[in-house]
Amino acid sequence: MTRVLLVEDNEMNRDMLSRRLARKGFEVLIAVDGKAGVDMAGSESPDIILLDMSLPIMDGWEAAGRIKGDPTTAGIPILALTAH
Repeated sequence: MTRVLLVEDNEMNRDMLSRRLARKGFEVLIAVDGKAGVDMAGSESPDIILLDMSLPIMDGWEAAGRIKGDPTTAGIPILALTAH
């Protein structure tokens, strides 16, 4: 089963996206801020990361940079999510 890490602080967006992904057969892991997303990318080894760019604690730009800068997580594809 494909593991998707959803990093999203908005509860409504998180709920909608996680339910849709789960219905399509994906295993959904959830982080609610950028730091938790970086930590989970390393500990959970998801197949792909859906990353909101406007996050608390650490924004999506910084989180993406840290994920891509770490050799253990650099190969994980990141799909940026933003309302901007």
